[in-house]
Amino acid sequence: MDDATQTGRNDLRASGVGIPMSDVKAWFIREVLPLETMLMHFLRQNWRDANEVADLRQEVYVRIYEAAQKEIPESAKPFVFAIARNLLVDRVRRERIIPIDTVTDLDALNIASAEAGPDRIVMGRDALRRLRAALAGLPQELREIVILRKIEGLSRQQIAARLGVTERTVSRRIAESARALADTFYSDAAENGRKP
Repeated sequence: MDDATQTGRNDLRASGVGIPMSDVKAWFIREVLPLETMLMHFLRQNWRDANEVADLRQEVYVRIYEAAQKEIPESAKPFVFAIARNLLVDRVRRERIIPIDTVTDLDALNIASAEAGPDRIVMGRDALRRLRAALAGLPQELREIVILRKIEGLSRQQIAARLGVTERTVSRRIAESARALADTFYSDAAENGRKP
């Protein structure tokens, strides 16, 4: 995008006019629509009713388009998936609301306990065991990056400073470790015929 277009867009935002529809439409086609396959995969993985996935996608697109009319985000992918995640959270919250006057006996609601049942505990322990084994199989420099980033919660900049490497090296090693963990974790699950 050239500087004149960006300056004009910033002037429109400052004046409260909004983004021209042609700019929003062009951005949507160029940046959002290519993400549709990933978005559909995300929605299928995270929503229990497959029949609603197409409707959810449309609702995500509506929210994206409406938000972009006020301000086009710098990066489309995180924006799209944040909206999709928020939509799913909103749907879950809405479905859990039950009018109190429709139920005379609260025990009749059959609300599941917040505590995990024995089957979930066993599955969780198994997943943790497999994750530990996958972590142990990583080379030392990759394992260290994963621990600093995912367990200790350090930023890439903090990790780079601690290890004496560049942030680019940290990013590359995070990506390498994620691929290696996924390969190990998912291939182990596939071999044993279970979900990871």
